Amino acid sequence: MKPEQTVDFHIKKTWQNIAKMYNEKASNYGATMATGYVLLNVDLENGTPSTALGPKMGMEATSLSRILKSMEEKDLIYRQKNPNDGRGVLIFLTAFGKSKREDAKKAVIEFNQEILNRVSPEQMESFFGVMETINNLVAEQKIYQENT
Repeated sequence: MKPEQTVDFHIKKTWQNIAKMYNEKASNYGATMATGYVLLNVDLENGTPSTALGPKMGMEATSLSRILKSMEEKDLIYRQKNPNDGRGVLIFLTAFGKSKREDAKKAVIEFNQEILNRVSPEQMESFFGVMETINNLVAEQKIYQENT
């Protein structure tokens, strides 16, 4: 089987292209796609526990720590002790972070709108269904089951 005939090849290739596009767009604002992703995933009202961001974004704790440190240095976020968990920290956006969140949100909306302009609702429904099936199979570990 050639790589181009596999599902994972197309998912990876597409995601790499999307990530490259978002990183190029974010670089115009002195940011990265990962920074934009954090900005979009922080709860504006209540903050977000730092431990919840990694799993939410599919990111390892060490990578997330570096990004959060950089974002704090750029005055995009600030940290506050979690009143409900003395060991935990909540991440909040600064006013500057909130304005950059709007830039990130605009980029995501623009990308999605362009796709929706070119792909029929039926194709999108089918795409989302296929992606959900793949995610469920992987999450439920039904791909490499032992034959019993």
